[in-house]
Amino acid sequence: MNKIALLYAPKGGSVEKAAKKLEKVCQHDIDVIEIAGFDVRNLMNYENFILGCSTVGAENWEDAEADNEWDALFHNIEEKKISLKDKIVAIFGLGNQVLYPDHFVDAMMYLKNECKAAGAKVIGEWPTDGYDFTDSESIEGDHFVGLPLDEDNEPNKTEERIRPWLEKITNEMK
Repeated sequence: MNKIALLYAPKGGSVEKAAKKLEKVCQHDIDVIEIAGFDVRNLMNYENFILGCSTVGAENWEDAEADNEWDALFHNIEEKKISLKDKIVAIFGLGNQVLYPDHFVDAMMYLKNECKAAGAKVIGEWPTDGYDFTDSESIEGDHFVGLPLDEDNEPNKTEERIRPWLEKITNEMK
């Protein structure tokens, strides 16, 4: 399998902590990269990606300020006409299903839509079973579009969810 780029934002919180756990557990060659200042031309050096984000409702992405790193990354990809065709992307999202049960890991769907629009194949759906939330924009059918993690309320479940998810996605990567 080719090297994996694990891109995450924001820096310094639960997303970064989860990215480090994924790196530790992953059995494959992986580069963990915080996206602030990341040169999108470097995307061409990888075939496989894992993207990590925090919960943000879609309305916040559309009204994003200049410091929204994901929004800036995808605008940069579009501006530079970079295609993610033939690239494989899996997504994990951090959220708080107790404080924000109506928007649990919403941002994963934003990342999925942006990646698909750029030509990527998105993998890594995960069952909704075992979570306690009201609603999420990141659900298709009876699965999340990526791996939801709740470091605030269920940090003890993070690694038990990461291991099988990583095995699943790495079996589908090139």
